[in-house]
Amino acid sequence: MNRVVITGIGAVTPLGNSFSDSWAGLIAGRSGISTLPEHLSCGGITLAGQLMGFDAGQFLSIREQNRLDPFVHYAVAAAAMALDDAASTKPEGFASIIGTSRAGISMINAAAASLYSRKDNRRKVSAYLMPTTTASMAASYISQKFGLRGHTLGISNACTSGANAIGEAFRLIKHGYAEGALAGGAEAPLCKLSIEGYSASGALSKTLSQAAASRPFCVGRDGFVLAEGACVVVMEECSSALKRGARIYAEVLGYGNTSDGMDMVRPDSTMQAAAIVNALTEAALSPEDVTFISAHATSTALGDAVESEAIHKAFKGNVMRLPVTANKSMTGHMLSASAAFETAAAAMSIYTGLIPPTINIQAIDPACSLNVITKELKIDSIRSGITNSFGFGGVNASVVLGGQGAD
Repeated sequence: MNRVVITGIGAVTPLGNSFSDSWAGLIAGRSGISTLPEHLSCGGITLAGQLMGFDAGQFLSIREQNRLDPFVHYAVAAAAMALDDAASTKPEGFASIIGTSRAGISMINAAAASLYSRKDNRRKVSAYLMPTTTASMAASYISQKFGLRGHTLGISNACTSGANAIGEAFRLIKHGYAEGALAGGAEAPLCKLSIEGYSASGALSKTLSQAAASRPFCVGRDGFVLAEGACVVVMEECSSALKRGARIYAEVLGYGNTSDGMDMVRPDSTMQAAAIVNALTEAALSPEDVTFISAHATSTALGDAVESEAIHKAFKGNVMRLPVTANKSMTGHMLSASAAFETAAAAMSIYTGLIPPTINIQAIDPACSLNVITKELKIDSIRSGITNSFGFGGVNASVVLGGQGAD
C-alpha cells in the first residue's frame, strides 16, 4: 500500500483569498462573518461568510467567468493556488475529485428569477446553464484547466462532500489507482433560493450580532451562518513527493465514512462515532494516539450536542485531554468547502504545531462537554489529528492526519 501526503493547499474563504491569509485569520481568531447585501437578506437572515475582494479574473478569462457558476470559479482558484504551493510541475496523471453540496445553485437561482420575471418568450437561459451547474463541473473543469488525465469525480454528499473527496483521493493513491490528486470542496450558495431554503429548515442563525452569529458548542447557539468558498489540496504518493523534494504538510493516515441510515436531518451519534473509529482503525491508531480534534461543529443546537456525544463514544469518555477546535466559528459554514478547509487547516496544525482557537464562546453548553480551546494552542509535537464532517441525509466522514514519519 502507498503512503499518501498533502504537499499543497489552496483556498478562498471569508477569512482571505488565499490559504495563507485564511490560516492567519484562523490563528488570530478573526471572524470572517459580515452583513449580507440588502438584496440577499431574507427570512430574517442578515449575516453570512462572504468572500471579500475575490478576483476570478486572476484565474479565468471573461468568457470562462460568464459561462461558469461561481462555485467553479472558486474551485479553479483554489486548485491553481494548491498546485503553485506544491510546486508540482507534472500533474498530468493526477485525479481531480471535488465535492460540492449545492453545486451551481447561484446560476440556477439567477436563471429561475429571469424566467419568472420575463413578460415574453424572447429571453432564454444560457446554453451553459445545464453543464456548468452540475455537481461534477468543478472537478471536470479543473481537469480541463490544468491538463489532468486521471480519475475525474464530482461528489455531492451534503456537507461531508469535501472530506469525502479527500478520503476517496487518499484511497485511489493508497491502492495505486492514481499517482496524485487535486481534492477538496467548493460552494457558492449565497443566493436567495439557498438562503430561503436553509432558513425555512430552521438551520440558520437569525442573530444580528456578528460576535454571537457562529458559536459552536456555546450556550444559546441558534444555528449556522451560511458561507461561500473553496479549498483544494494536492495529495501525492509519499515516496514520489520525497524524491522531488516536496514540502509535506501532513500524511493522510485513515478515512472513515458511514451512514446513519435513519433520518434526513437528525444526526446519529453512534454512526458518527463509527466513522471516527473506522478512520482510526485504518490509520492503525488508538484513541490515545490522537493529539487534537477539528470538529464539524456548525453551531446548531442538536448537531453540536450529537457530535459531542459521538466523540465521547469514540474516545470512550476520555476526551477532556483532547483540545477541540471549531473553524466554523470564524468562517461560517462553507458546506463542502468547510470539510476540505478544516482538513487542510488540520494539516497545517500538524506542520506548524499551532491549533486555532474557537471564538464567540461565552460558556460551553453542558450538553457539549469537550475541551474546546478558545485561545491559540502551541503543541511541540503533534502525532495525529482527526477532522469530522457530517451532513444532511446522515452522511458522516472522518479523516485522520499524521505528522510522524512523513519527512
